[in-house]
Formats: sequence, structure tokens, C-alpha cells
Amino acid sequence: MTTDFKHHQSAHCENGVASNLLKHNGLNISEPMVFGIGSGLFFVYLPFVKVNHAPAFSYRPLPGMIFSRLAKRLGVKIKRQKFSGSQAAEKALDDNLQKNIPSGLQVGVYNLTYFPDDYRFHFNAHNLVVYGKENDNYLISDPVMETVTTLTAEELDRVRFAKGAFAPKGQIYYPVHIPKEIDFKTAITKAIKATCRDMLAPMPIIGVAGMKYVAKQIRKWPVKLGVRKANHYLAQIVRMQEEIGTGGGGFRFIYAAFLQEASVIMESNALKQLSFEMTEIGDMWRDFALEASRVYKQRSAKQDVYNVLAGQLTAIANREEEFFKKLRKAV
Repeated sequence: MTTDFKHHQSAHCENGVASNLLKHNGLNISEPMVFGIGSGLFFVYLPFVKVNHAPAFSYRPLPGMIFSRLAKRLGVKIKRQKFSGSQAAEKALDDNLQKNIPSGLQVGVYNLTYFPDDYRFHFNAHNLVVYGKENDNYLISDPVMETVTTLTAEELDRVRFAKGAFAPKGQIYYPVHIPKEIDFKTAITKAIKATCRDMLAPMPIIGVAGMKYVAKQIRKWPVKLGVRKANHYLAQIVRMQEEIGTGGGGFRFIYAAFLQEASVIMESNALKQLSFEMTEIGDMWRDFALEASRVYKQRSAKQDVYNVLAGQLTAIANREEEFFKKLRKAV
């Protein structure tokens, strides 16, 4: 059971799966356009949710929302299924492969045998495509990998039914209808407005307000929690930003590429200029992550490092607040 599915590497798993599945079904859409129309740019601080004994930070919406928003705005229909047991989940996937339907899966990362050990931790919102089966081996297109790979039926079942937060429950999804005519201009406008609304939301843990709140917390952590725990929390920020699903800096670069593409479709020089500005903001996120990593690895010689980091994050928040106000006006 194999198809002529073409593997394209991407920066982020959900964007990559969506782009690859749509390309296979005749809609040539890039990863940045998937991310932008799916309003993938986000920030939320969840102090009441603990991941690896530290608060949760997310730079993206809930798993599946990027593809769902994209589909709604483009008029694409997606079929999604979850399962209570392995047998039904495997049968549904095999049925699709018999019909030459490559299928997206949500899986846990910890037991992905082709991942390097450093990247295998308990995170259940990873996405990949299964495009075929040879004997007991499933053919895997994981968009964050350079080439295709395989998993045995047992290995795939283990990651499909990983336990814990965002347990995938064998989830499978794939497009079942793509309209012949797509209004990209309307979709882009709606998507940008939604992203601006999210990032400028008047809530203390969301968007730029959330960033400013986290900056204030960073100043308090070493005294309130002790240096060891404060450094563990900093490591969590960086891991969520740079390792889990691209995050802060990487997402800004993808969004900048989206604005570049959108500027051509919308015939808007303002969007083109804002794409350059978003790239600069991405660089600021990367500088923040680098400085934070030096602190929790105890390699920083700077005095008052927590206030320095808090100042960097506040500067990013202020820059993004100004950016999203200009972007909102541009559409």
C-alpha cells in the first residue's frame, strides 16, 4: 500500500502536514501561507498548568487549530477521527492507505524511534503523515525530518495512543474536499485580523500582555523560587520557544514569510514592509533565548541577569504591540 506522496521538509509539524496533504490533493500552498491563514502566531502563559514541573508557555494555539482555521477560511473540508482502541485506529488508517489516501496523525514524541534522544520527551501534539505500508512497516513523512522514514505497526500504535496531556487517542485526519475556486484575499484578511485580535487581547496571560506579565515574573523568580527553580523555569520558556514546534523566533520568521507572500496577493506594500519588521522581531526572540540559555546553563557573566532578561522580553512585547497595531491598520 503506497502512494506517490511527495515529502517536503518544513519548520513546523502541523504546518508541514497541512501543506503536504493539501499539495498532494492539488492545492499548492506553502508552509508560511498555511501558518498565516491558520492564525498560528500566538502567546499564552499558563502558570496553573505544569509541564515537566514548570509552568506551560505556548507560542501557538491548541493542536489542530491551525489546520482547522485554515480549512474553514479556504472552504476545505477535513475529516477527523479519534478512537478508543488500537484495532479500530489501525483499521481506519489501513483502509485509507488501501484507497491511496495519505493521512495526518497526531502522535506523542517520546516513543518516536527516529527522533534523536534529546528531542524525545513527553509531548503529545506532534504531527506526521502516513502515506503507505510495506509488510509491517508504515511509511512515514514527518515534515520536520529531512527524508521519509518508517515505523513498525507496534511503534506507530505506541505513539498514536501516548498518555498524558493532549493525548492523541489515535487521531487521524485528511482533506475530503477542496473547492475549485479559493478566495485567498478574503482568507488572508480574516486571518490577519484574528491574529491581531489574539496578540492584542486585553488579558494578562495572552498575547503581548502575557509577555509583559511573564517579564514581571522573571524578575521575581530568583527570590521567590530560588535560583535553581528559576533557571528551570527559564529553561522551560526556551524549550517551548525553540524546541517544541518552533515557537517564538522561528514562528516570527514563518509569519514574516507569510506576510511577504500575502503582500503579493493583496498588492500591499505595507504588508511587505511589515514582513521585514517581523523578521527583526524574530531576531529579538532568538537573542532572548540565547541569553536565557546562558543563564540556566550557568554560563552568563552578566550582573543582575534576571532583570536583563525581563527587560529583553518587555522590549519584545512593546515592539510586537506596536507591530500588530500597524498590521491591523494595514488590512
